[in-house]
Amino acid sequence: MTKANKRRKQQVQSVCQYIDTHLDQELRLEQLSQIAICSKYHFQRMFSAFMGISATQYVLLARLKRASFRLAFEKNITITDIAFEAQFDSSEAFSRAFSRTFGQTPSEFRRQPEWQHWHSKYEFSPPILGEYIVDVNIIDFEEQPIAFIEHRGNPKRVFETAAKFIEWRKSTGLSPIKTSKTFGIPYGDPSQALEDEFRFDICGSHGGEVPENPFGVRAGFIPAGRCAMVLHKGSQNTIGETIYQLYQQWLPTSGKELREFPVFFRYLNFVHEVDECDLLTEVYLPIL
Repeated sequence: MTKANKRRKQQVQSVCQYIDTHLDQELRLEQLSQIAICSKYHFQRMFSAFMGISATQYVLLARLKRASFRLAFEKNITITDIAFEAQFDSSEAFSRAFSRTFGQTPSEFRRQPEWQHWHSKYEFSPPILGEYIVDVNIIDFEEQPIAFIEHRGNPKRVFETAAKFIEWRKSTGLSPIKTSKTFGIPYGDPSQALEDEFRFDICGSHGGEVPENPFGVRAGFIPAGRCAMVLHKGSQNTIGETIYQLYQQWLPTSGKELREFPVFFRYLNFVHEVDECDLLTEVYLPIL
């Protein structure tokens, strides 16, 4: 195990220990990334790469673990009190989460716990992501001036924001699709982020000012710096697998450290131009 990989493992373990000892407190991802001494842009994916589940899921399981012991060994405590202690707003919400996780209602578990199934929920292991990536290129990314539109909210509605950016490009003639580069910058993992906290910037290369416009498009830049770059082939629905291969397989053996900027993409073609299986997307992991 490399020194960098050992340190990242210790970072994740420190977060798990902090969660386990602060179950009665609010545990937000930004706070946990500070405990890990890890960029908030990379924390979610780094945690999942080591644990096989998200930090948010770990928090839920840790609270449900304590609740399980309360149910099984402290029969004098009511299920409602256990629900509130586990940070649920109601016993009904607690019952749904408990049943979904363990396959038993809290009452059923209290009467006769299925401990073998219960234990299986705490056997954490990273997901197996198939073939190891071999074509990772270390590049010096030059600062890229851009025009961008910011998507906030449901990740499934990103295409609505993309349509606005396309309309801006067409109506102004700025950052034309055919002759400009197109980028995407997800500020976190869409499969883990809370819907109201998810941000995704849709960008086109553009130098100079961006006139005020009704679309909300603004000027900005992607900063210069070293990146590990890999080419993702096929559907963008599976791009998360390529990203996690970088975090789980390449990064631990690379000896590299992460830079304070999120993973970002450059789209080399588009689904309205080619079949989905022929899509090509460059994935950039900022490193020091």
